[in-house]
Amino acid sequence: MDTILISAGYLLDYQIVLAALIGVTWGIIGGALPGISPSITMALLLPFTYTMEPTAAIVLLAATYVGAEYGGSVPAILIRTPGTNAAAATVLDGYEMNKQGKAGLALGISLYSGVLGSLFGLTMLVLLSKPLAAVALSFTPPAYFALGILGLSVIATLSGDSLIKGMIAAVLGLMVATIGTDPVTGGTRFTMGSSDLLGGIAPVMVMVGLFAMSELLAQASDRGPSERVKSRPRIEFPSLSLAKRLLRPQSIGGVIGTFEGVMPGAGGTIASFMSYNEARRWSKYPDEFGKGSPEGVAAPETANNAVAETALVPLLSFGIPGSNSTAILLGGFLIHGIVPGPMLFQRSGEIVYGLYAGLFTAAIGLLFIGMALLPLCIWIVNRPRAYLNAFIFALILSGIYSIHNSLFDLSIMLAAGVVGFLMRMLKFPFLPTVLGLVLGYLVESSFRRSLVISGDDYAIFLNDRISLALLCVSALFILGSIGKRIWDRIRHNEQKTFSEGTDG
Repeated sequence: MDTILISAGYLLDYQIVLAALIGVTWGIIGGALPGISPSITMALLLPFTYTMEPTAAIVLLAATYVGAEYGGSVPAILIRTPGTNAAAATVLDGYEMNKQGKAGLALGISLYSGVLGSLFGLTMLVLLSKPLAAVALSFTPPAYFALGILGLSVIATLSGDSLIKGMIAAVLGLMVATIGTDPVTGGTRFTMGSSDLLGGIAPVMVMVGLFAMSELLAQASDRGPSERVKSRPRIEFPSLSLAKRLLRPQSIGGVIGTFEGVMPGAGGTIASFMSYNEARRWSKYPDEFGKGSPEGVAAPETANNAVAETALVPLLSFGIPGSNSTAILLGGFLIHGIVPGPMLFQRSGEIVYGLYAGLFTAAIGLLFIGMALLPLCIWIVNRPRAYLNAFIFALILSGIYSIHNSLFDLSIMLAAGVVGFLMRMLKFPFLPTVLGLVLGYLVESSFRRSLVISGDDYAIFLNDRISLALLCVSALFILGSIGKRIWDRIRHNEQKTFSEGTDG
């Protein structure tokens, strides 16, 4: 109750409210652009948060995440192209409703369900974050090292089809994290005599390059035709009877979205498809799914918007980003010298309470701003891709240059963009690289400080109970992910053998 009352006081702070509304607005527009994910939408704003007040900067990025999750449903429903990965499940029934002349209702259900999902996810965020952080207050250097290892263990589930590629991508991030000044001795490492590298490479440069710049390069290499929206539907909210029918799929989406959001590495895409499947399983009208079922829109949209809130639980409590978007948000924290994790609620409680207030404002603002922005979103979706890319490219360059007025920063960002483009071509995942870059300093500094304390006795990592527990969880996480991969491969081979036998 105290948390709610304190957070409510921040609703009177105009900077937080304004940042939340601006973030939601930009998020909806960014999410409505096909191919521009929430993480890219956030990355485009990241350089501009340098000069902002810390709480407002964090709220701006978090609200952008919330807005982008809804915005992705607009092109999914109108042109069968999900604006975000999490909106892919919305295509299945949303576009079918559009073909039936019910685009306005589909957009209304998406918006209505997104607001409910955001409010439910925010409630879970408030209830779960502080208790978990309280447990983590007794962390020691060995425990922080184990925590970093736990964060890196997420790589096992974020590596796509190839664990080897995920490990290579993570090592790349860890290598970049070593550039600069040694955290223990103070000596310089891998700076090649450049004073610009003494402070290391800022994560924001790499993130913007990997996510945003590489996307522009990828789109520039794709010369395929793009669809056009032929209508200008208005949002139509569901009737009372339909709203009652949607309660079950929305409840399913909220619960699954909460669970998947708290689990690092799960994300909105998995939550959306799981919610869609479960909503169909428990629906009284399962035959309508895939043919324009409003429940097929409500369940995934509730889920991915709940994920946008609950994904902050491991970030705030342990400092572990479980998705691309929360990794960008972690970069926003680090820009202002704030380290999420066990001590965040003690040292920077005002940041957390302001974030809660901002997310509440974003959830409510999503309803009204979503209705107002729909015509603009439809117009933007229809613009030639070349004009959109030129605008985004100019935004990237001006944002990065404005940080330090440095051409060197631009070169780092562009280099990261080229590396990201090559990673896309070779199907290497981005998130392991970001995790390695962000968690590299925590793992290295905690590891070496632990050895200094113990006199180079590695048993310190096993003697510390929290460290031992986290290392065991990391091992289980990795073994479970590897076991799932092996099981999936066995099942795939069995199905392939059965198919070949049937054909023969």
